[in-house]
Amino acid sequence: MTRLLLRGADHLLTMDDARRELRGADVLIEDGVICEIGVGLQSGAAVVDTSGCVVTPGLVNTHHHLYQTLTRAVPAAQDALLFGWLETLYPIWSHVTPEHVFTSAQVGLAELALSGCTLSSDHLYLYPNGVRLEDTIHAAAEVGLRFQPTRGAMSIGRSAGGLPPDDLVEQEQDILDDCIRVVDAFHDPSPGSMCRVGLAPCSPFSVSRDLMRQAALLAREKGVMLHTHLAENDEDVAYSLEQFGCRPSQYAEELGWVGRDVWHAHCVKLDTEEIALFARTGTGVAHCPCSNCRLGSGIAPVVAMRHAGVPVGLGVDGSASNDAGNLVAEARQAMLLQRVAQGADAMSARAALEIATRGGADVLGRPECGRIAVGARADVAVWDVSGLETAGSWDPAALLLAGPVTVRDLFVEGRAVVRDGEITTLDLPALIARQSEMTRALMEAL
Repeated sequence: MTRLLLRGADHLLTMDDARRELRGADVLIEDGVICEIGVGLQSGAAVVDTSGCVVTPGLVNTHHHLYQTLTRAVPAAQDALLFGWLETLYPIWSHVTPEHVFTSAQVGLAELALSGCTLSSDHLYLYPNGVRLEDTIHAAAEVGLRFQPTRGAMSIGRSAGGLPPDDLVEQEQDILDDCIRVVDAFHDPSPGSMCRVGLAPCSPFSVSRDLMRQAALLAREKGVMLHTHLAENDEDVAYSLEQFGCRPSQYAEELGWVGRDVWHAHCVKLDTEEIALFARTGTGVAHCPCSNCRLGSGIAPVVAMRHAGVPVGLGVDGSASNDAGNLVAEARQAMLLQRVAQGADAMSARAALEIATRGGADVLGRPECGRIAVGARADVAVWDVSGLETAGSWDPAALLLAGPVTVRDLFVEGRAVVRDGEITTLDLPALIARQSEMTRALMEAL
C-alpha cells in the first residue's frame, strides 16, 4: 500500500459537494485515492508539508490540440480570423510526423502540469505521414497526466467544399475502422483510468453529415464520449446556416450529438434556445477564452450557460491559437471576460476555479476527479502562496486574483509529477531543445 499525507495546508479548497474550504487541513492518500481529510491526521505515511500553501484539486483541461505546440505565433497566422488562420496553418501541419506529435504532446502536457493540470483531453484530427493517436497516448503515459485523447478526423477536403486541403483528409471508412482500433486498444473505462478514448470528427465544415452520424452511433456502441468544435464564431454559424439550413446546435441534435456523453468546444455563438437544448440534454461545453480572444471569435455566454445548468469546463485549445497552455491563466481569463461582458459580480475567482476543476471533470465524465473528497482520485495541486504574486493578499485562496500561475507540487493518482516547481517525469530542457529543433526544421522546409 502506498500512502502519502499532505499536511497542514493554509487553505484547502475542496470543491466537494459542499464546496468546503478548510484551514490547516491534511489530506491522506492511499493507493491513488483520497481516504481521509482532517486536521492533525496521524498515519505513518510519507509527509509533504503544505504549510504556506493553497491546496486545490488538480485542474482539468477539456480541449486541446497538443500537436500545435510546434506552431506557436506563426507570423502569417497571428492576426487572422478562424478560417484564414486554419488555411494558413494546414500546409505547415501537413509536414507533421509521429515524432513531431509525440514530442509536441509532451511539451504541451508538461506546460499544463506546471500550471496545475492533472487531467487533459486532446483533439487530434489530422494524421499525415503515419501519425496515429497512440503517439499522444504514449507521450502522456510518460508525463504521468491523466489523459482523454480523442480520435479526430477530417474527411471533406477543399475540392469537395470543405476547408482543409485534400491531402489532409481521410476516407471515412478508414476513419471509422481506426476509431474502432484505438478504442479497443487503449480505452479504459475504470474509475481510476489514466486513458479514456473519445471520438471527435473535427467540425461540421470538415466532415460529412454521414460521418458525424456514424461516429455518434459507434461511440454509443463502444460506450465512449463524443467531441467536436461547434459555434466557434460568426463564420462557423454562417457556414451552418448556408450548408445545412439550420444553426449549429440544431445540426448537432439532428445527428445525435447532444447528451451527457457529448461535449463541444467553444460554443461562443450559442443562442438562448441552443443553451436551453444543452441544459436539457446535459451536453457539455469546453470554454476556451484565450483562444476565443486571440482569434477574435467573441465572448462565450458562460454565465448564461451555467445559470441554465449546462456543464461547462475550461480548455486551453491549441497552442497555435492561444498561444499558451497555462490552465490557471485560462481560468483567470474566463473570470475576467465574463466580468467585461456581464459586470464585476458576474463571476467570482472561486466560481472560475470551480469551472477549472470539478466543472471540467464533470464535462469529461469523470466525477471521481476535480474535487478533494473521500473516495475521489488523488489528483491534487499545491500552490505556494508565500511568494511575490500573493504578497499583500488578504485572501490567498483567491488564487485567480492574486496568486502563482505555476504549481509547487502536483500529484496525479497520488504520484508526484511536479515537485518544487520541477517536472519529475521528464528531462524538460532536453525536451524543449528537441522541439525547438523540430520547429526550426519546419520553418526551413517552408
